[in-house]
Amino acid sequence: MNKKTIKDINLKNKKVIMRVDFNVPIKAGKISDNARITAALPSIKYILEQNASLIIMSHLGRPDGAPNPEYSLKPAADELSKLLGQKIIMAQDCIGPEVKKMAAALKPKEILMLENVRFHKQEDDKKDKDGRKAFAKELASLAEIYVNDAFGTAHREHASTANIASFLPAVAGFLMEKELNFLGNAIDNPKRPLIAILGGAKISDKIPVIENLLAKADKVIIGGGMAFTFFKAMGYEIGKSLLDAELIGKTREFLEKGKDKIILPVDTKVTAGFNFSEMKLTGELKTVPSSAIPADQEGIDIGEESVKKFSEIIKNAKTVLWNGPMGVFECPDTAKGTFAVAEALASATKSGALTIIGGGDSASAIKKAKLLDQVTHVSTGGGASLEYLEGKILPGVAALNDK
Repeated sequence: MNKKTIKDINLKNKKVIMRVDFNVPIKAGKISDNARITAALPSIKYILEQNASLIIMSHLGRPDGAPNPEYSLKPAADELSKLLGQKIIMAQDCIGPEVKKMAAALKPKEILMLENVRFHKQEDDKKDKDGRKAFAKELASLAEIYVNDAFGTAHREHASTANIASFLPAVAGFLMEKELNFLGNAIDNPKRPLIAILGGAKISDKIPVIENLLAKADKVIIGGGMAFTFFKAMGYEIGKSLLDAELIGKTREFLEKGKDKIILPVDTKVTAGFNFSEMKLTGELKTVPSSAIPADQEGIDIGEESVKKFSEIIKNAKTVLWNGPMGVFECPDTAKGTFAVAEALASATKSGALTIIGGGDSASAIKKAKLLDQVTHVSTGGGASLEYLEGKILPGVAALNDK
């Protein structure tokens, strides 16, 4: 990574403002998964060790640019306080005279948590660039150094993720550094064979990713709902399975360009009945060849032969990138293909492969399979890791100071 980190700058006795991604799931005021908060702890602890005072800012949900108690960061402040064993001072806002006073009064090793930056529409207003910059300047006025440790929002050009870097020395935190090193090395300097596994429902979300990975990976395994558009392009009957009809031509191009690289499921689990609102199987589940899906059935998972085929390829990999499940993993009956791929990754990790999960549903799936600690790296940013895999420049990274 060619960006400066908190290790490359003098933080001693300084006032530091750090963007984190504490966009955590909260139910009835309780955090149900604190992974994003624990991921920021190494940077937080290091900054405090430098006798610096720390101001933390984040977004939570989509409050539409206005204060809303439902989206308050207070539960995140309480959770951080518990994890660190120290008091967190909570601000009622993220800018304004009162917040300025609190920031100015902050002593070394103290932490001030700002309220949700998305309570102000200027944080992420795409049309009002001047408003965004003015808001970023207000945030910057609270501190002397800016740290971005929010990889999950690095693909957004928002006031607190990118614009603020114009007003202060700007460096990456340890989580940001870790994410960029893992994803960067996997894409640009991988140990080979590099195997990419792409799944999920929509192929439209993954077109640039497929394009980029076809140029860089040794094999690209495709599963999930997006596989059916490939089958349709090959002339197969896909029944009632997911289809992106507008992309059949593009899929055909991929099949032609990547005929030696693209690996598709050879068999598919199908059913005539599935309740998607309750994530429940209501019909019989059977396995058929992928080239012979009955007209009244819907493909919902990869079959046993596909699992064997994919697992064999993963077993011989030195680097594996996984983004997107193989089927409807939220239901135990149709999660087997996804969990089998997760197990193949865990096994490859044991054999010395670098295995990287690209956030989002794949991260949820590996957690559900109880294999979270058996892969090399699970990204904290679904959208950001996806854009990184597309080869895009992330605004939150580009804004940081070069080494």
